[in-house]
Amino acid sequence: MSRRELSRSPQFDDISPEVGQIDEAAVSEALADDPDELMSLLAQMSQATDVHLRALAKHLASRLFLDLARTQHTQAAGIGRIVTMPYRSDGGDLDVERSLEEIVAARSERRLVDPGDLSVRAWAKPTTAWCLAVDRSGSMHGRPLATAALAAAAVAVRAEREYAVLSFGREVVAPKAMWEVRSVDDVLDRVLALRGHGTTDVARALWSAAEQLRMAGSTRRVTILLSDCRSTEPGDAVAAARSLDELVILAPEGDSDEAARLAQACGAKWTTVDGPSSIVTALARVLDR
Repeated sequence: MSRRELSRSPQFDDISPEVGQIDEAAVSEALADDPDELMSLLAQMSQATDVHLRALAKHLASRLFLDLARTQHTQAAGIGRIVTMPYRSDGGDLDVERSLEEIVAARSERRLVDPGDLSVRAWAKPTTAWCLAVDRSGSMHGRPLATAALAAAAVAVRAEREYAVLSFGREVVAPKAMWEVRSVDDVLDRVLALRGHGTTDVARALWSAAEQLRMAGSTRRVTILLSDCRSTEPGDAVAAARSLDELVILAPEGDSDEAARLAQACGAKWTTVDGPSSIVTALARVLDR
């Protein structure tokens, strides 16, 4: 994308006053004035033909998206349960039945009880595996691209260890597969490199998400579908959605009818987003328990 095209944004000349430069003070002002416009512009600048400007924009966008993603942590670790575990000093109630043999032996031998042979009953929180599926069949520059990148950042900062990011049109590609170890910066760089094209195969995206999550060892497995859910390829999206443990749908505000129908058909939670800055609160609405 050329400087001429980028200059269509009213913020661009202030943010990049010279070729290959970004004024971070101007970025701070733009963030306070209109965060969605700024994030959309940075997403566009990440596709700039100016190599140096593109690198600066990607670095700045990654920092900003991660900072915003960390502003509100979704309580999505799942429902805890009582389990028996080895003794630990930081909590839990003694499991008398499991520990009785050691207690009796210690008394009969007139010695101290060995904590390593005791058990406690305590709350354990299950881990969560995530798979974000981003619809790239339409426009993937500016606001839609920034929204996708911030969604990826939000998933990455919430993931305890297991997450995947997929993008789909007719085909499905993985900026970050479940089995891969990648830095968050690398994942965001790959998302910002996405280009929109082709038809939409929602069913294939959901089957692919199920395949990714089968690799996970976590007790809770959540698929986040960022899409209007308007499929233009044959395939049973409802059957694919029902195969998932848990599905939440984020649809564009003003274009959510198909998403609402899919959610109703498979029992998924859904909500709308109206720009990148709404991603974090939208995830909180559908993921909080």
